[in-house]
Amino acid sequence: MAADLYTRYQAAHTAYRTHRATCTTCTDTSRCPTGQRLFESFAALQDAYLNRQRPDRG
Repeated sequence: MAADLYTRYQAAHTAYRTHRATCTTCTDTSRCPTGQRLFESFAALQDAYLNRQRPDRG
């Protein structure tokens, strides 16, 4: 499960980076609706992945 979650979070990061590289509206401090959706998806998956990792490190 963790490997799948990692893959999904990395794919979400790639999707956001790809969008950000071509979007003329997105900046470091504001995002277009699509950029915001992609960033939120990436952030949520990253948080889920990192939270899943924490118990394994104890």
